[in-house]
Amino acid sequence: MTGWNLQSPVALLIFNRPELTERVFRAIAEARPRTLFVVGDGPRPDRLGEDDRCQRARRVVERINWPCELVKNYAPSNLGCKHRVASGLTWVFEQAPEAIVLEDDCLPHPTFFRYCDELLERYRGDERVTAICGANFQQGPQRTGSYYFSRYLHVWGWASWRRAWRHYDVELLRWPRLREGGWLKDLLGLQDEVDYWTAIFDAVHRGEIDTWDYQWLFASWVESGLCILPRVNLVSNLGFGSDATHTATANPFAALPAREMRFPLDHPPFLIRDADCDRSTYEVMFRPPEIERDAENVLQLAKRVAGAAIRRVRRK
Repeated sequence: MTGWNLQSPVALLIFNRPELTERVFRAIAEARPRTLFVVGDGPRPDRLGEDDRCQRARRVVERINWPCELVKNYAPSNLGCKHRVASGLTWVFEQAPEAIVLEDDCLPHPTFFRYCDELLERYRGDERVTAICGANFQQGPQRTGSYYFSRYLHVWGWASWRRAWRHYDVELLRWPRLREGGWLKDLLGLQDEVDYWTAIFDAVHRGEIDTWDYQWLFASWVESGLCILPRVNLVSNLGFGSDATHTATANPFAALPAREMRFPLDHPPFLIRDADCDRSTYEVMFRPPEIERDAENVLQLAKRVAGAAIRRVRRK
């Protein structure tokens, strides 16, 4: 990547895993952003040793050895996944008009940063594009081009703009009215997808899932936004395992190898959603087995497997 310098700020979300934070920080250090925002949650008082682990994770980012402004936002006490990430990202986009976002267990390929940087600039003024995502979960042969447009928003390494994040609502206040108006049916078309996402948004609105990312997907859908997904997987999620809250069991998407993005980017000729890839994403990532398709079982499935494509692995 000779002759290229990262222009976009990077936001790193951390908590209590210093070893994983170290690995992701090293990847960020190689990209040498001019500004690094760090958002950290505070320890839970009933978790022995968690205060020490949080402090060790925070010390990792102090080892900046390149010209960089370090801007920190640390919660003194634990806010939880939903409110810490939501408030932290709102703070990031108050400071910067656009940013590349990584969590402490999402290890990017070095080319992830240039891919995000170039596309942040290319689509900066295009309200149709909500986010640039780093993960690719498609199975089978990939089509041509460097990336495609999707309704799905994967948060294992992503980038976006203040103009898109301003639509974010952590409490889904607009959901009840949209639900009654049949909005999801108009958007998704297929009843099985409508039933699945109705159950998810109902649960989030009721506060039954401690998360921030379903709300981000919702915000994109409400604004008829499209997300950019790469044709190769650019981010490896290292957070699956016994210390994860939602995905402690084996998962086929755990630690997927991160591949190289080739440059110059091969841009799609039209800004049109790839419906075939989106249906495949639903079938592979979200679609519950026949036996689990009632609303209650969909909710339990969402809590158990965390929807792998957009849900985040959280800490125990």
